[in-house]
Amino acid sequence: MVRRRLNWTAEPWSDDEPLECVMVVPETRDTSTFIFRAPSGAWFDYEPGQFVTLDLPVPGGNVQRTYTISSSPSRPLSISVTVKAQAASIGTRWMLDHLRPGMRIKAFGPAGIFSFHRHPARKYLFISAGSGVTPLMSMTTWAWDQAQDTDIVFVHAARRPSEIIFRDRLEQFAARVPGLQLRFTVEEPEPFRTWTGYQGRMNSLMLGLMAPDYLEREVFCCGPEPFMQAVRDMLIALGFDMERYHQESFGAPVATEAEAPVLDDVAPDDEARAQVTFAASGVTAACAETDTVLAVAKRAGLNIPSGCTFGLCGTCRIRKTAGEVHMVHNGGISDEDIAEGWILACCSNPMGRVTVEV
Repeated sequence: MVRRRLNWTAEPWSDDEPLECVMVVPETRDTSTFIFRAPSGAWFDYEPGQFVTLDLPVPGGNVQRTYTISSSPSRPLSISVTVKAQAASIGTRWMLDHLRPGMRIKAFGPAGIFSFHRHPARKYLFISAGSGVTPLMSMTTWAWDQAQDTDIVFVHAARRPSEIIFRDRLEQFAARVPGLQLRFTVEEPEPFRTWTGYQGRMNSLMLGLMAPDYLEREVFCCGPEPFMQAVRDMLIALGFDMERYHQESFGAPVATEAEAPVLDDVAPDDEARAQVTFAASGVTAACAETDTVLAVAKRAGLNIPSGCTFGLCGTCRIRKTAGEVHMVHNGGISDEDIAEGWILACCSNPMGRVTVEV
C-alpha cells in the first residue's frame, strides 16, 4: 500500500503552480465536486467563502471561469470546487465531461470578500439556492472544524429534494452540534416520495418559522440574482438592518470591496407622495409610498375583497393598468399573472401615480 507522505516544510500554494485534480465526487444530477491538490505538496490558505478562477482548456481555446471554493481552509491539504452545469455552460460542462483525476489546470486566486471572517457575529443566517450553497458550505465546515459555539440557521432552496447539494453532509454536521439548524425548501417533492420539509417559494412567513430571531442575525446570501433580489425585498419589507446583509452571486463573485455592486433596492418612503386612481370607481386618492393599495381603497370607501392581508391567499388580486408598484408577496400570485399586470392589493405599495381596475 502506497502512503502519501505529508510535506510539513511546504509553503502555501501560489497560483504560479498548477492544480492537480485528485478526485471527482458526484453530488447531484449535473453537479460534482472537484478536489485539487498542489503537486509540490503546498497547502492552501484562504478565507471560507472565497473563490478561485480556473483556466479551462475547452475546444476552441481556453476560458477562465470563477468558482467559489466549497472546501474549508481548516482542511488545507486540498481545495475543492463544486460546480453545476447551467443551460449555456461551456467551462462547467467541460469539467463535468472531461476533467478527471491526474489532469492539471492553471488556477488564479484565491480572492473575494464574501466571508463571515470579515463580519464576526454571534448569530448567522445563511440563505442559498442551487449551487449558491458552496460558499456557505465552506463557512459551515470551518465553524464545525473549529468546534466553535456558532449559532447558524442554514436555509437552502432547491427545485427538488434530490437536488439539495451537500444535504447528507450538512445533516451529519447538524446531528452532532446544537448550533446548526437546517431549513430546506423545495419547489416540488419527488414523485412517490414523502417530503416533510418546506415547499414553495421562500417568503416572509417561512422565514419567521425558520428563524424567528432573524432580526438579530448577520445574513449571508448566495444564489441566482432573482432569488437574491427576492430575499432582499423580503428583508427590507420586514425592517431588517441591511447593513448586516451580505451577498455573493455565483455568476459574478466580487474580488474587492471597490468592485462590490451598489444594491439600489426599492424601499417605500413614508415621506414620498403617491397617488392611486381606481378607474372603475372614478376615485383618485393621494397617499404615501408606504401605504398599500388595499389600505388606500379602504380609506376611500372602496371595497377590494381580501383575506390574509399579507400576500398569501390571493383574494385581493386586481389588475394594474398604469404606473408601478412595489410588491413583496408570500406566494399568492404567479409570475405569469404579474407579467400580465395583476397585483395583490394588500402588499403592493404605489410608487408614484398608479391606476387599477377597481
